[in-house]
Amino acid sequence: MKFKIKSKKVEIDMTPMIDMSFLLIAFFTVLINFTEADQNDRIKLPISELAKPAEEIPAQVITLQVLNNGNTLYNNAEYTPDGLKQTLETHKRFLNYIRVKQETVSVIIRADARCEYSKVQDVIDLCVELRFINFKLRAKQAD
Repeated sequence: MKFKIKSKKVEIDMTPMIDMSFLLIAFFTVLINFTEADQNDRIKLPISELAKPAEEIPAQVITLQVLNNGNTLYNNAEYTPDGLKQTLETHKRFLNYIRVKQETVSVIIRADARCEYSKVQDVIDLCVELRFINFKLRAKQAD
């Protein structure tokens, strides 16, 4: 008995796969950690030979940028020490509301090289008063 096999040409519609590829590219582009997004042109970091790139990026981050005049930039707004305290208290209440433990929050401090250390220490003391305990100080790598 002979069977006749008709060759069927199967065509695959690639449009959904291409659409999905572009969606994934857009998704991962948004998720990339742009460390320069937290930077400000008014901050000139001190140069240190001990500075090295961050090994891991914490899940919860608060980036504080201490200006030369002692004010602090947080979320692209400039705060005096009293205003910063109120803002961080609000942020702390929000973290408690969404049930994030403060021990998992890292405070990244980017201080201007021309800023007095006492002003940076005041910001650290304020954070400790609000029970933020993980700190990371940023500096520029020596060439």
